[in-house]
Amino acid sequence: MLAYHDEEWGTPSHEDRHLFEMLTLEGAQAGLSWQTILNKREGYRLAFAGFDVEKVARFAARDVARLLADPGIVRNRLKVESTIANAKAALAVSSELGSLDAYLWSLVGGEPLRNRWRSLREIPAETSVSREMSRDMKRRGFRFVGPTVCHAFMQATGMVDDHVVTCFRYGGVQPTKDR
Repeated sequence: MLAYHDEEWGTPSHEDRHLFEMLTLEGAQAGLSWQTILNKREGYRLAFAGFDVEKVARFAARDVARLLADPGIVRNRLKVESTIANAKAALAVSSELGSLDAYLWSLVGGEPLRNRWRSLREIPAETSVSREMSRDMKRRGFRFVGPTVCHAFMQATGMVDDHVVTCFRYGGVQPTKDR
């Protein structure tokens, strides 16, 4: 967890495969601990073709059955099926807007948003931005993208800097848009 925080969490990501990976992992985390998901991260990479969106979008019923038997991931039918649906939705937005990156970052104005939290207690589980992201993603066919999942996704991929101001990583995700 410490290495994840110190090296990855909050770092702006613009690579479609990584964005799809984090969207999948954040959706899988719903109702579970993040530690559980980090422990299964390699299992997810193996099970979901290295998060190759085009390959995952072609997964069929036999793939769902294989995934539901895979102890390397969270074996929840709705979460497995949502990953496949999300791959299809990601391809659709990529076709329309050029990339998953272009679509997702447009939802935050193209730059990381920086908060100024003094303690972990202040950090909300969702925001107006994550609620809007959730609405738009659901409209486009994405699943397991409620406002809390969207906010966690935004934090993980550096779309929002929710490091507390005393954290050595705070403000390290330049450029930023203060709010």
